[in-house]
Amino acid sequence: MGVDNALVEMDANEPPIGDGSSLPFVECIKAAGVVQQETARGVFEVREPIHLETKNGSLITIVPDSRFRVSCTQMLPDGKFTQFYSTEITPELYAREIAPARTFVREEDVQPLMDKGLIKGGSLENAVVIREDSVLSKEPLRFEEEFARHKILDIVGDLMLCGKRIMGHVIAVRPGHGPNTEMAAILSKEYKRMRSMVPGVAIPRGEAVMDVNEVMRVLPHRYPFLMLDRIVSFHGENKCTGVKSVTINEPFFQGHFPGHPVMPGVLQLEAMAQVSSILLLRPVENQGKIGYFLSADKVKWRKPVMPGDTLWIEAEILKIRRNIAQAVARCIVNDEVVSEAELKFALIDD
Repeated sequence: MGVDNALVEMDANEPPIGDGSSLPFVECIKAAGVVQQETARGVFEVREPIHLETKNGSLITIVPDSRFRVSCTQMLPDGKFTQFYSTEITPELYAREIAPARTFVREEDVQPLMDKGLIKGGSLENAVVIREDSVLSKEPLRFEEEFARHKILDIVGDLMLCGKRIMGHVIAVRPGHGPNTEMAAILSKEYKRMRSMVPGVAIPRGEAVMDVNEVMRVLPHRYPFLMLDRIVSFHGENKCTGVKSVTINEPFFQGHFPGHPVMPGVLQLEAMAQVSSILLLRPVENQGKIGYFLSADKVKWRKPVMPGDTLWIEAEILKIRRNIAQAVARCIVNDEVVSEAELKFALIDD
């Protein structure tokens, strides 16, 4: 309903069940009104598919989408009352299409609880009861797919436990509060991972660090083709790590998928070549030379690189024979390899 910041006060051990739907709460929120605040709303944009499958047969997958959508297939263990519903989640659609859907339960599941004197507040006024092939309710079903819609209601509430609004498409088969909250925990972990810009490589202090000015003294590349901001560490004589901060201001974003900015894979390859060249030109005998590409083998692009990412480029020289050198390199974002290749260079006098 558009509420991100609220204080909830309880005078019992659980909220009132109302009519078994969230409609009474929606009506209260509408009556009270919503106050717009100055702080920007936090939204988690799902950029890679996230999948959960439980031993009980529940499936939840979240894929990238420009909106928040939920598609749900609901069925009982015996396959009865199979329903499907799909909708975008907005305050207006939620209030009209999802909030009125009531909770439901099989009679054989609640009878043992009733025999023990529990769930005394439960009745046909606040739940739909399924008895074999029949539906028991104080009123007719509010929707043809009321069970699937109520499961979407649960999904919306449970996933908000991750603490962020979601921009993505949730596809669920036989969801439940258990799988939903498990996915919320996964989303929370994934959000923290995406927000973290520390890939586990500590930036060292001292002579091993080369800033961009020092990099340009070694490499002939200049803007907009310099794909290296700094060298953060050397490991012996044949390994080093460089960094490239990817921003929306990169000139290649103007023409390369402008509606969905993705760093071109060939430029990631160029970044790997430039870090490798730093290593090649580091020995005294190679200083003043230029490393020309001869070949790139076993090139793999595993994940997209987007504005806001920090590209960590690791390179290792495998061997140098006369004026021919071979290297392996990879690009890393948030501790995950996004591209890699085997490179071959020719060292030529400037």
